Amino acid sequence: MAVADLNGARCERAGVCDTATDRQGGEVGATGLAPHPTEYRARLREQTDEQLDAWVAELMRDVAIRRGVVKVVADLQRTAHLDERAFRRVFARGGGAPHVVGKDSQGHLIVPAIALHFLVPGLRAELPEARERLIAYLVASFDEIVYV
Repeated sequence: MAVADLNGARCERAGVCDTATDRQGGEVGATGLAPHPTEYRARLREQTDEQLDAWVAELMRDVAIRRGVVKVVADLQRTAHLDERAFRRVFARGGGAPHVVGKDSQGHLIVPAIALHFLVPGLRAELPEARERLIAYLVASFDEIVYV
């Protein structure tokens, strides 16, 4: 006897399902969210602040693991329009310890990878347009999301 799982797939027995059922839906591309950055931005705008914040924090963690903290900090500074002083202020407003912000041997601004998440609530607390800047960070990282 066939049953349907939660996604509508036909299952002949528990755990063995045919996922190629006739379901409605469009192309979502490699990110699982949109086929291109323009549509991705539109879909991000439909999300709650809580969801966006979680995605940004997760993306910062994943990119830091794969490409390094310098890349995360530089990308966030660029997309959120933060100079060094504003970055330090945002980090502290989000709960980060100001004394851990520093520079590497090449002069790049850095924070401990484990503390990157403080930037999200800091942006929310410091900038009225934080939502759009967080969306800009996610869209600018569209190709990173495809890889991660």
